[in-house]
Amino acid sequence: MSKSKTKAPEQTFEEVKYLRRLIDQEIPVRIRLSNNEDVTGVIEFYDANFIRVTRHGQPNLFLFKHDIKYLYEEPED
Repeated sequence: MSKSKTKAPEQTFEEVKYLRRLIDQEIPVRIRLSNNEDVTGVIEFYDANFIRVTRHGQPNLFLFKHDIKYLYEEPED
């Protein structure tokens, strides 16, 4: 007896929901890039390839998603 296994979906759309929440609530994030550089700011915009990070007192950045290792919400002080 073999059970039919279904393939996992390629896209769950959870990334879209999460990024939308970060933008709507203006939650500060820290982003670790593939070169181990950290960027801190608020995500203002995103699309399939990049995100735009607004930083306080520094220029805004466009970061390609393939250059991002991970991101997390900054803890509130």
